[in-house]
Amino acid sequence: MTDDASKTTADGQTMWGGRFSAKPAELMQAINVSISFDRRLAPQDLAGSRAHCAMLTKAGVISSADGARILEGLDTIEQEMASGAFPFRDEFEDIHMNVEARLKELIGEPAGRLHTARSRNDQVAVDFRLWVREACERSAAQLQALQRALLAKAEVNADTIMPGFTHLQPAQPVTFGHHLMAYVEMFGRDASRFADARARMNESPLGAAALAGSPFPIDRHMTAKALGFDAPTANSLDSVSARDFALEALAAASICSTHLSRLAEEIVLWVTPQFGFIKLTDAFTTGSSIMPQKRNPDAAELVRAKVGRILGSLVSLMTVMKGLPLAYSKDMQEDKQPVFEAFDSLSLALAAMTGMVLDLEPERERMAAAAGAGFSTATDLADWLVRTLNMPFRQAHHITGAAVKRAEGLGVDLPNLPLAELQALDPGITAEVYKVLTPAASVASRTSYGGAAPAQVRAQIKRWKELLP
Repeated sequence: MTDDASKTTADGQTMWGGRFSAKPAELMQAINVSISFDRRLAPQDLAGSRAHCAMLTKAGVISSADGARILEGLDTIEQEMASGAFPFRDEFEDIHMNVEARLKELIGEPAGRLHTARSRNDQVAVDFRLWVREACERSAAQLQALQRALLAKAEVNADTIMPGFTHLQPAQPVTFGHHLMAYVEMFGRDASRFADARARMNESPLGAAALAGSPFPIDRHMTAKALGFDAPTANSLDSVSARDFALEALAAASICSTHLSRLAEEIVLWVTPQFGFIKLTDAFTTGSSIMPQKRNPDAAELVRAKVGRILGSLVSLMTVMKGLPLAYSKDMQEDKQPVFEAFDSLSLALAAMTGMVLDLEPERERMAAAAGAGFSTATDLADWLVRTLNMPFRQAHHITGAAVKRAEGLGVDLPNLPLAELQALDPGITAEVYKVLTPAASVASRTSYGGAAPAQVRAQIKRWKELLP
């Protein structure tokens, strides 16, 4: 895809007219052709051509009769594509010239008037923006479906006790519902990033032509409105050379994929016998060709791996764009494949994660037992000392550390440490302390906004249910 490049039109004339007398080498054709992947832009290319044709007709640049024939031809092409009958051909290089050549075959001479006041530079820019805009919309919708799945699972597990971790070490008890709601927040920010990217890219480059605009009396506001853009782009050079809209979308996709990967990693850990926190059914696990006992969380592992492809696509396009002078360079033909591949991977990963979230079931007893291990209520002991004995927190922290050390020496956890041992550290400690040393009591006490207390978890679930469409 470029301004003045490539092969012959349907009537045998080269696109660049009389400037060249010989055909490109076969190797040049091989490196130049893009129809194998940019055919995905066909719906957007037809939409842009329809908007351009309607505008040219209204502006009097082409006749109403020619405009009507062009639109009829585009309708026929759309039908051919829908039925699989459209003849995609390498000799026409890209989706734009494939459509133009087929239009020429269908309606003859009027087809050549469609390209008036536009270039393939602004044509591909508008097509690509339309595609990326739709990809952002699809990703946001899939994220909302994943959030709804997480909400449903969190709601029935708002008081399912599990250990919370820092450094992958037992830290403080939380609930499974609270843990899942953390991902609802993350994926909510991901959806907002896609919405922000969509809003920023929603300007139409159509009419910028090759790089300098057009001498014809075109109405760029009309085509922008017809294609659902907020306005036309304000600088013709920027219009055809900018790909930051794609980079921003890829950045949002990369961040989203890291969140998916983190949840996938936790699922991989949780289904191990060592954790045993959840179960997945046959729907999202596979077996081993040699070890009959195995149930592998392959779906989660593959979601975890997708971040490599998606982040790689961002780096790839960043590298393509980093040194390009204004305006268009053929390098920019390499912009589409990484974007297509990234959003294909993201869509599959979002769908798979949504399925896994709905499929998984917590092992509540195992989670609860783990929540009480590793001295996870030590902070609750320190907090009790502060509240009840009016002790400075640093002193309470020191005494609690000594209590943990003593419990470790006796081979018991804090709730089973004898009162005499605690009173040896501070005589003011009473049996009332044991009321805060259970995981359930610890969780219930975390009533600050956004905390792990079941009431707080349910409040956040309610909030998100109201926020999601």
